[in-house]
Amino acid sequence: MKAFGMYNSKSHRFLSYSIAVVWLINGAYCKLFNFVPRHQEIVSRILGDEHAFLFTKSIGICEVSMALWIISSKYTRISAITQISVVTAMNILEYILVPDLLLWGKANALFAFAFVLVVYFNEFRLGKRQSTNS
Repeated sequence: MKAFGMYNSKSHRFLSYSIAVVWLINGAYCKLFNFVPRHQEIVSRILGDEHAFLFTKSIGICEVSMALWIISSKYTRISAITQISVVTAMNILEYILVPDLLLWGKANALFAFAFVLVVYFNEFRLGKRQSTNS
């Protein structure tokens, strides 16, 4: 039974770091460094041209901060709920307002839903087993 608990701990840690990398790439690479200009176009279309640059950079900082929060392993349940809420809200807005700017159009919602499921599974299934079996 000990090996099963260790397996979950390693799986939970691996998934946590993988989720953090997603936030880091989207925040730093796509928004702060602007290697994917489409992100700023999305922000511009939703929030307006005037402050799109500033809003995009602010969102990027928040996403990098989310990655750091995940890596810190502090308040993991609140972190997971925050991630699920942010990804869901953001993708509903994008699905309705700017589907033409999304990488996979409206199918982007499927990838967002898959990401939300991974975050949920990691925290509320693997994370729960980890604390139960430790």
